[in-house]
Amino acid sequence: MAASNDEYTACLKRLYRLRRFGIKLGLDVIGGLLAHLGNPHHHYHCIHVAGTNGKGSVAADLATLLTTAGYRTGLYTSPHLVRFNERIAVDGRPIEDREVTAAYDAVRAAPMQEREPTFFEFATAMALYTFRRRKVQWAVVETGMGGRLDATNIIRPQVSIITNISLEHRAYLGATLAAIAGEKAGIIKDRVPVVTGVTQPSAMAAIRKSAEARQAPLLRLGTDFRIRRRPDGRFDYAGLRHRWQRLALSLSGPHQCTNAALALAACEAIEPLAPHVVDAEVVRRALQSTRWPGRLEIVRRHPTVILDGAHNLAAARNLGRYLAGQDQGRPITLVVGILDDKPFRPMLRALLPYCHRVICTRPRIDRALPAEQLADEARAQGAAVMIRPTVAEAVKTAIAMAAHEEIVCVAGSLYVVGEAKEILDTPSDMV
Repeated sequence: MAASNDEYTACLKRLYRLRRFGIKLGLDVIGGLLAHLGNPHHHYHCIHVAGTNGKGSVAADLATLLTTAGYRTGLYTSPHLVRFNERIAVDGRPIEDREVTAAYDAVRAAPMQEREPTFFEFATAMALYTFRRRKVQWAVVETGMGGRLDATNIIRPQVSIITNISLEHRAYLGATLAAIAGEKAGIIKDRVPVVTGVTQPSAMAAIRKSAEARQAPLLRLGTDFRIRRRPDGRFDYAGLRHRWQRLALSLSGPHQCTNAALALAACEAIEPLAPHVVDAEVVRRALQSTRWPGRLEIVRRHPTVILDGAHNLAAARNLGRYLAGQDQGRPITLVVGILDDKPFRPMLRALLPYCHRVICTRPRIDRALPAEQLADEARAQGAAVMIRPTVAEAVKTAIAMAAHEEIVCVAGSLYVVGEAKEILDTPSDMV
């Protein structure tokens, strides 16, 4: 039976109110919720993905590979861009409104824990419950923040992935790369392979220490599996047992070759349980059909509109390299909004050299920097700056000012990108 619009809306309002409990790391509450639900995560295979950047792209690649190979696959990611349903997908499709409502009601019926669950704990329980109801064979689960005490760490995966490490969430994860890597490495389980693209010596040492303590095979990009990028954007993969040449990607940006390699190495690690996922034709079709919205996503032409979360310094640098490679003579307008816990000055330094105009704005989330503060810094860095109080106004202004052949890039936060997608998906509202 379908949920009514009112039921769905009321359910989400109650769910979003849980955000007032903030972030609380630990596994006791999520464990209690899942025990009430019959421990749904014990009924399918899992893959766990952590890291600072790229974990969503790796998770999307993996889910597409498994689905293309014929396995019913769940994907749990965060945050969503426009609708909550995006966080929980089965076989590449966000779950329906009625499934959101059913999962919410099931989790809400759990006995009171030692404290109220946070939004993320509640949503994680909803996802794992839904995957069992939909009879998934594999669930690809992205961590929220950290790893060791992240609510998703309740699962026991068949392979763990740590994409990369940079300084983030220091109040929760630690002040150094080694400390943060140690928290991310908390997803490593006894004798379960771990795939990583981490390169920094101090971070790698922390991951190696955790892997050795748990007797977990450690598979490193550049050592146990390798890629070679080609000038045409394709790449060659040399893995544990398989080699594939001239692989093409649907996701834009040179860093996506690295993300795809991590996904392919994970597929090799689970090959005994999912042999079809390493079929050469499956690999080629899947990598060319992966969709991961809001990450170097081109949503409009004439002018070209690019959406990219670029929500931290490493991601901003990746976006800057991408913008630097765009056709010369195509002026770029940057629409930017950044959250107050991000290093906005170096993030702007990574982006502004490639943009001839900047429109500073502020998404609706209360953690966003004031547009005026961003604008002051952008002017100090020599940019031509405008301010628009809302993302909708900023995007409409950028498109109205851009010539037919120019580029508009919306970046700085996935919340900004989400609001931009809302209005871009409603053509009647656009200029």
